[in-house]
Amino acid sequence: MRNLIISMLLLCVGCTQLPDKVKPVENFDLTRYLGKWYEIARLDHSFERGLNKVTAEYSLNDNGSVKVINRGYSEQDKQWQEATGVAYFIDSPNNGLLKVSFFRPFYGTYAIFELDHDNYQYAVVSGPNHSYLWILSRTPSLSDMVKKQLIQKAADAGFNTQDLIFVAQ
Repeated sequence: MRNLIISMLLLCVGCTQLPDKVKPVENFDLTRYLGKWYEIARLDHSFERGLNKVTAEYSLNDNGSVKVINRGYSEQDKQWQEATGVAYFIDSPNNGLLKVSFFRPFYGTYAIFELDHDNYQYAVVSGPNHSYLWILSRTPSLSDMVKKQLIQKAADAGFNTQDLIFVAQ
């Protein structure tokens, strides 16, 4: 758990910038985004290395910020790892651009740059640079067609999609 928090801190150190070619979605509705999301794929980084069954759960705090609970299971350690953070909109709440912290006062970029606007069933999220990418879904799996579309969107935005890790749910 300590390693998870320390690694997340490293992600968040002064990083609220956007990668080139990443444009956060507009007409974003936080209330529709709240709830549980399953991690379908990600680029490798130390704070999630070796984790499966990864989920992110978002809920609204009384002050209007977003509570973030990231959770995953380590087969090697035979235990769940969990980190709780807080997120705030950087600009308008109508844009999918937030800053998130798991160890304040350090924040990192959380940019939703692809989203199922009709049903809020899938999303593609970036961190502050092209090293951080997540494909999320409301269900533990996505159809191959949707998965291919999201991977292509990420590739078009400059991410090395050949390095994606597909998460066992």
